[in-house]
Amino acid sequence: MTERIAGAVLGTETEFGITIRNQPEFNPVLASSLVINSYAGSRARIQWSYEEESPGRDARGFGYEPAPMADFESGLVNVVLTNGARLYVDHAHPEYSTPESTDPLEAALHDKAGEIVLERAAEAAGSALAPEERLLIHKNNSDGKGNSYGAHENYLVARSVPFGELVRHLTPFFVSRQIVTGSGKVGSENGRPDVDFQITQRADFFEEEVGLETTLKRPIVNTRDEPHADPTKYRRLHVIIGDANLSETQIFLKLATTRLVLEAIEAGTLGDPVTLTDPVESVWRVSHDPTLATTIRRSDGSSISAIELQWHYLETIAKHAEMEGVSDVDGRALAEWEETLELLESDPRSAADRLDWAAKLDLLEQYRERDGLTWTDPKLRLVDLQYHDVDRSKGLYHQLVGAGRMRRLFTDDEVAQAAITPPDATRAYFRGRCVEKFGSAIVAANWDSLIFDVGEDALKRVPMMEPRRGGRSMVGALIDGSDTAADLVHALGGSDG
Repeated sequence: MTERIAGAVLGTETEFGITIRNQPEFNPVLASSLVINSYAGSRARIQWSYEEESPGRDARGFGYEPAPMADFESGLVNVVLTNGARLYVDHAHPEYSTPESTDPLEAALHDKAGEIVLERAAEAAGSALAPEERLLIHKNNSDGKGNSYGAHENYLVARSVPFGELVRHLTPFFVSRQIVTGSGKVGSENGRPDVDFQITQRADFFEEEVGLETTLKRPIVNTRDEPHADPTKYRRLHVIIGDANLSETQIFLKLATTRLVLEAIEAGTLGDPVTLTDPVESVWRVSHDPTLATTIRRSDGSSISAIELQWHYLETIAKHAEMEGVSDVDGRALAEWEETLELLESDPRSAADRLDWAAKLDLLEQYRERDGLTWTDPKLRLVDLQYHDVDRSKGLYHQLVGAGRMRRLFTDDEVAQAAITPPDATRAYFRGRCVEKFGSAIVAANWDSLIFDVGEDALKRVPMMEPRRGGRSMVGALIDGSDTAADLVHALGGSDG
């Protein structure tokens, strides 16, 4: 296999829904802060450094906005965990950003670890509430009141790949991959046509093909150019069109298929892209039809369904894999992708053991049949929401797992271990181990540096601009052999902050 950059490092960011039952004056920012500050796991509470962040830089070269100033929501309520992840308040939500991983299976495991972290944090925060109150955390994307919150993916991509090529190939892929990545939803929002049930929670909120925004006028392809790495070598593809998933198979598929497409784009083996007449309309049209019969218009006047588009990508990627070679994880992903498309093609509900939207639809139909409910019955919206509860004793997804109705890729022990242990082969290892061993000496951090107070006049900054450096093989023995943060920084030749 030839060396690749595309998708060689990847991770996710999940904003969790939050509410407090029986608290009329519930404040989501304060509640989110309570959750983050209550997390009892090993972590370092530090200031997040925005000095080198550039969320306003556009990959198309349009304008530039300086990095934001740290504020109460995202600056002070911030912890870095021993697994290298970041847990913080983002606007009015608790957010978990996974540590950097080197393959989609590992990244899926650390995405699942975020659920454990939030479940534990919510349980600890509950002790500060009145007896009749209950803090609820949901891994979902919509509050049903017109507000949508994100589940983002990040992929390392070579700077040499023209951004226009990414847009041309990824637009139809993102439109069609909803049938594999959706978590399901009762009803519609944001002025879209009425629908009983749809495949995704996010589709109704996308309004542009390409753009910089992530909270308003959301684009199918986001142009944020903030690599958190050497900007001359890398870009970070920031994917905002995707749902927060609970199914382990689905998280893996979402990350693995996207990584495979990026690799083929980088290698130049995807051929001419399929172009759509109206990608934005196509997004919600695909989502609004769980039968998968809907077709969308191509620029050449023909029509194609989302499942046909997915087959097109799978077949093209499979040919690329034959030419370039394939890792065990990628081979597993191709097999899972093919099997899932076959199930969707025969009967979408037959994929209920691996796709959240199919599992939820199956569950809702059972409730409708048993209780004679119409799709507008409020009970169905409650079922919809309860599917996403991270409390393993309450969430309906977890009840399906307990009943053996959802396929798993990981054991409970593996997920719990990932909540405290960093990946071995990225800079997340260095970050997590430093938090574990020298947390009290870390005063600030961002994805590409740690800043230490080692008792000298100046703070010491350790840069980490290469995401694929800083793993166990490189720094494990060095950390183990350092008794103090000063020993470590001096051994690394740390510079003044």
